[in-house]
Amino acid sequence: MKKALFASFFCCALSMAPLTLMAQHKVVAHRGYWKAEGSAQNSLASLRKAAEVGCYGSEIDVYRTIDGVLVVNHDNKIDDVRIEDTTYPNLQYRRLANGEYLPTLIQYLQEGARYPQMKIVLEIKSHRDAAREQQVTDDIVKLVHDLGLQQQVEYIAFSRVVCARVHEVDPQAKIAYLNGDLSPQEVKNLGWTGIDYEKGVFQRNPSWSREAKELGLEVNVWTLRGEDDIKAHQTDPNIDLFTTDDPDVALRLTQPVEETPKDKKSKKKSK
Repeated sequence: MKKALFASFFCCALSMAPLTLMAQHKVVAHRGYWKAEGSAQNSLASLRKAAEVGCYGSEIDVYRTIDGVLVVNHDNKIDDVRIEDTTYPNLQYRRLANGEYLPTLIQYLQEGARYPQMKIVLEIKSHRDAAREQQVTDDIVKLVHDLGLQQQVEYIAFSRVVCARVHEVDPQAKIAYLNGDLSPQEVKNLGWTGIDYEKGVFQRNPSWSREAKELGLEVNVWTLRGEDDIKAHQTDPNIDLFTTDDPDVALRLTQPVEETPKDKKSKKKSK
């Protein structure tokens, strides 16, 4: 009888518990924690700041120059120069908003290796044609392996060519599709490990997050901005990851706050 009463009480307590105790969504800093002081999108500082606040992962974007150097930048151009059509010497002294020089991928990965607890969510950007996409993918995966970072790096891409190539050259790699035009079953059939879709895709296809989880796929949603946006997506228990421009807000809302010894002592006194 006591066991039954305890079980009933426990279930009721869970039903009344805050959402953060029911499902902890992992937080990925979109282009790093670039809103932090001294930071900028895709900068080395944004990577460090994401690690410092406790993000699950920091997302980056990678292009390949015409002479084969992998650089980290979201847009396909910097200072109106198209990255994949120019040489690295024409880019290396161009600066980000925080004054850093445009980072190369090897610099970024070496810095990321200092924070092994945080994943590097590496977007391989779409390039001009399939041949270039296969080349940049091969170069990136080889570099990740050469640095021994296979367990820390997760891949994402809009391009089916890129996703297929990652899976071909490294079948153990985690690869999530970004474009939102494939159903969870189609992604599963291709052998990829997750869907990483813009929030509007899930609004138009409300069953996809559940279907993906039932298929064993990881589910990521992007790009969440602000407290209301993050809270709205906390109601979906099938979403695993939030990619957000506000990782500090997301962490505050999604991670349970651990009680300090002082808090516990105060509670005892109040009893």
